[in-house]
Amino acid sequence: MLRTTDGHQIKKLEDFDTTSDVLLPNDPLDQVLGQDEAVEIARIAASQRRHLLIVGPPGTGKSMIARAISIHFQSPKEEIQVVHNPEYPERPFVEVKQREEAMVDKDSLMGAEGLLIHSKDVPTNAADHLGFRCASCGTYSLPNEPLCPKCNTPKGKVKSGQDPFNVMGIIQVTFDQMGGGKKRFETTEIINGKEVVVVYERAGEMIRRLDQKALEKRRKLAQRRPRKVLVPVDRDPFILATGASETELLGDVRHDPYGGHPQLGSLPYERVVAGAIHEAHEGVLFIDELPHLGHIQRFILTAMQEKIFPISGRNPQSAGASVKVENVPCDFIFVGACNIQDLGTILSPLRSRIIGSGYEILVETTMPDTPENRLKMIQFVAQEVTKDRKIPHFTSAAVLEIIKEGRRRARDVDGKTGHLTLRLRELAGLIRTAGDIATLTGSEFTEDKHIKYAVKRSRTIEEQIRDRYGSFTGGMSHDISDSQREMHGYNYWNIQHDDKSGYQ
Repeated sequence: MLRTTDGHQIKKLEDFDTTSDVLLPNDPLDQVLGQDEAVEIARIAASQRRHLLIVGPPGTGKSMIARAISIHFQSPKEEIQVVHNPEYPERPFVEVKQREEAMVDKDSLMGAEGLLIHSKDVPTNAADHLGFRCASCGTYSLPNEPLCPKCNTPKGKVKSGQDPFNVMGIIQVTFDQMGGGKKRFETTEIINGKEVVVVYERAGEMIRRLDQKALEKRRKLAQRRPRKVLVPVDRDPFILATGASETELLGDVRHDPYGGHPQLGSLPYERVVAGAIHEAHEGVLFIDELPHLGHIQRFILTAMQEKIFPISGRNPQSAGASVKVENVPCDFIFVGACNIQDLGTILSPLRSRIIGSGYEILVETTMPDTPENRLKMIQFVAQEVTKDRKIPHFTSAAVLEIIKEGRRRARDVDGKTGHLTLRLRELAGLIRTAGDIATLTGSEFTEDKHIKYAVKRSRTIEEQIRDRYGSFTGGMSHDISDSQREMHGYNYWNIQHDDKSGYQ
């Protein structure tokens, strides 16, 4: 039931002045218009965790349905961590933490990170030792600059008792091979009348200050096996993997030019990257234009069946090729989408899996032109204006013009008289064009005159060619150059005269 923002029911166009008066539904599934059967099945899929295959032309709400399903899910409860295996580093372990435990770990890690402060806000001796300050003139600069930019001397100290005339020993440089000074400096400070140990560490262009609490938390964390969060517990349950490569979809292990050397390189567990199927754990994995995945569809099928899928290096020439992480969880709801003509290119086992534990939906392209459905078009216009946030709201007369255009498109595109189009993405383009015109002309609202002008401006190239030249082939004959006519005279003659004798 459509209502105004002050609670009055909208039954016809005259019941509102502009789309700013329209109250929009909070449930994303209620914002999907004209797909009543699809929305009903989507609600079942969300509550029962069923897979979906949505079939239909572009712009009919397939991705909107998939996104709305994920919003009906509960927040993820599990965090996936990859843990260093000291006995066999190329086979890191996987640990799954529940939300409460993961949040405790996160709090502990935050406490161990210390406080980031500017180099000028730390004691001068700490800034000197860490390479942020020149001990000679007191100028501050970045630690990767071994020479002071002001006095051009090394940012070090003269040792007491050194011979000032000894050229080779004038300055005792505190930098590591002139590479930026020490990375860590420990000192004591008086806090609340007590002398406590404080550590300062280089952190890029900043300095990290670690008090006793942070140091204690670091010691506790150091007792655990090294690990990293692969899939965080606070994540979006909707993963869009349309057009994803095999690496993006299934995960990878990054290359290390040092071959995982413990002193020079990075350990294998640090280079593991989750794929979209793992990021969708406890959520929705949505892939539009599903047939374009080709042979990768079989990996999706395996992940759906097993609910776990390993991550390994996918480049045989990379140092990550020898690394493999087994049993990485990927318990997701799969929502695939495609056009009708592409159904035959979907792997039969994958379709069988969806049918066996889910639903297939053929979306509508039109809906009957009834008073109830005209109200849905009012809601649609209000939704698009609200989402765009750059165009003015529409008057009721402007909405009427959108409804008229919806009738025309249902008739011309789908051959349905007395219907309204549900190819709403294209209609949304018309709404934005009209809104842009209203904005450029300084109008407070988008009016019917803006819609009429936008209809002319938003025609496709094929429509423009047909209006100007009468047909697509007629446009080609006018656009062809003289040189093309000489080189392809036979083809040009056929276009002009429809002479098919050359094919005999």
